[in-house]
Amino acid sequence: MARTQTGTERRPLVTALKLFLYATLLGAIALVVAVAVAVASLPSYEQLTKRNDLGQMIRVHASNGAVLISLGPSFGQWLTYDQIPPAMRSAMIAIEDKRFRSHPGVDPIGIARSVAVRVKSGYWLQGGSTITQQLARNIFLTNNRTFGRKIKEAVLALALERKFTKDQILELYLNRVYFGGGAYGIDAASRRFFGHSADHLSLGEASIIAGLVKAPSNYAPTADVAAARDRSEVVLRAMVDNGFITPGEAESVDPARIHIQQTTQQDSVRYFTDWALPQLDTLIDPTSEPIDVWTTLDPAMQQAAQRAVVANAPDGAQGALVALDRDGAVRAMIGGKSYTDSIYNRATQAERQPGSAFKLFVYLAALESGMKPTDMMVDQPVTINGWSPRNDTRDYAGPVSLREAFARSINTISAQIGQQLGFSTIADMAHRFGITTDISTYPSMVLGSSEVRLIEMTQAFASVANNGMAVTPYAITRVVTVNGKELYRHDAAEQRVLVAPWVAAEMTDLLQSAVLTGTGRAAQIGRPVAGKTGTTTSNKDGWFVGFSSGVTTGVWMGRDDARPVAGLYGGTAPARAFHDFMSVAVANRPVQQFQTTVPMPDWNLEPDEQYMGGDYIDTNMAPLVDENGNPIPPPPGSDQQQYPPATLPPGQQPQQQNGLTQQWLDNVLGNSRERQPQRPQQQVPPATQPQPSTPRQGQQRPPQDGSAGDGYPAQSRGGIPQ
Repeated sequence: MARTQTGTERRPLVTALKLFLYATLLGAIALVVAVAVAVASLPSYEQLTKRNDLGQMIRVHASNGAVLISLGPSFGQWLTYDQIPPAMRSAMIAIEDKRFRSHPGVDPIGIARSVAVRVKSGYWLQGGSTITQQLARNIFLTNNRTFGRKIKEAVLALALERKFTKDQILELYLNRVYFGGGAYGIDAASRRFFGHSADHLSLGEASIIAGLVKAPSNYAPTADVAAARDRSEVVLRAMVDNGFITPGEAESVDPARIHIQQTTQQDSVRYFTDWALPQLDTLIDPTSEPIDVWTTLDPAMQQAAQRAVVANAPDGAQGALVALDRDGAVRAMIGGKSYTDSIYNRATQAERQPGSAFKLFVYLAALESGMKPTDMMVDQPVTINGWSPRNDTRDYAGPVSLREAFARSINTISAQIGQQLGFSTIADMAHRFGITTDISTYPSMVLGSSEVRLIEMTQAFASVANNGMAVTPYAITRVVTVNGKELYRHDAAEQRVLVAPWVAAEMTDLLQSAVLTGTGRAAQIGRPVAGKTGTTTSNKDGWFVGFSSGVTTGVWMGRDDARPVAGLYGGTAPARAFHDFMSVAVANRPVQQFQTTVPMPDWNLEPDEQYMGGDYIDTNMAPLVDENGNPIPPPPGSDQQQYPPATLPPGQQPQQQNGLTQQWLDNVLGNSRERQPQRPQQQVPPATQPQPSTPRQGQQRPPQDGSAGDGYPAQSRGGIPQ
């Protein structure tokens, strides 16, 4: 009877044991099948070394090869197992998976320890993932914290161990794991944090990199140097505990003495890269390969441009700057004071009124028609279709040469030129030189009432500097894959003549006058400079665009909401920013003389714009110009420097002239020689005989009461899209 009862009591236990064994057997069979299927579906080792699954990396380089930014994951060189320093291999195993060499891909001891901590604390404080499991998650799975993901991770880890050797797994792991700062793999991390390849990492550097895997954002040296060094000490102790190094070797490492490469972030380069990178769509075929994009940007010029804009832009106003080399290469681009505060690129996107800077096209049309810088016109009241422009000085100078009219930015002369040549002719000239925005053909257009972009105005001035040959801005010089395959190389654009060389030379003559004697004198840099200021109604916009020694630079300043900026004139802050930038940009370039040399004239200036021709303008003085944008004379008895001797023949002193005559101008300018027969003289019609100008279809007539401030209606939309 007792035996029967004992047998009856054992039957449930035996049954449960059998069920457990059956379940274990079925589970083992299922695991074997799952691992076998996973092994068969795993990519080859060669496929995993390409790292295409991590996304496309785009590295953007400056003209000197320095990396401006890296978009997407950053990959370094793939290092084979033998190329990886032993200290790096040992450090990673010691801190992440000390039984790596003995477990089959999953560490039962590690899992048991993790479960014990969970039971004791109530939280999952320790992970039991091995290096192989982390690799499986890195390649095939996500970071979701679910038991389903952990099971898949374990199966894949077992499959990886079946297909690859331990050395191959460790090599894959060290070349693919994320170390923070956008760096994937130890070589990218070493270059990012220490500035050199990972094939010669020191013990201390290896301990810092190994310590990053746990929490890259917390321990990255670029984010928290102290935390990274503290974590490296934990790694060194783990290496000692596991027998990889001796205590003496660990003590010889001073984490505080490990040099961390400091990165100087220039958020301003993002204005340039945001403009340049979309051009890849038209330059190369679509690709998912990591690529290196080589650009024209000069880091030193970019830094100088950022400083110049920030230092000179008035409070509450924005600023933008574009610098082009003689072939159109963009050397610097600033779209605003701070990219962090505003990503809107005012250099390439904003459309603002250029003011008198637009007179470049007015005088280009005049010179092309046969007029000369020495031709005389009368500065007098003029009315065109009910529009009466005014000069900034609110008075009239009478007979003046085109050179004087341009240098002093006399509005009535520009209006008369437009009246004589036709306003559509001037609009066509602007479009010919690269202006793509709509140009009004109302009379006020000669004073810059139509909106333009800074980069296009700079392009137009660069074409004048290029002897009338078209200059097209470009940013990308070469695109290659990480394996060195060239996908694109910039070729020089076909030469296209915009105006005859003599027209460009005489336009340069006028632009020189504006800097030497006119409203642009604050832009002087001690070498030949040609340029033009621009100021719009109520001081809403200030411009200076000019060139010297092969570099053409455009500067704009104003508010995004187009409200007036007190004291803003083209001859003040923008001209000073041009001076500050160009002093650095051309410092190492040879001085380039223009084809025409403009001597210092002695015009009979108005009292509020009188300027002693032999005095040097100290651009650090403030203010340099009055409320009309004209230079302020130096105070009596001031001690100012003279022009460098190169501007006058040896031993010659500046002479004061009693008056301005045509004969005197012809003698000093060398214009008494016979002119080319193909350039006929043209008579300037009296300003009192206006010719009607027909507006383009679809444009509205401006108000008949004409101008405010500098003589044209304010039509700026403010530059910011609504």
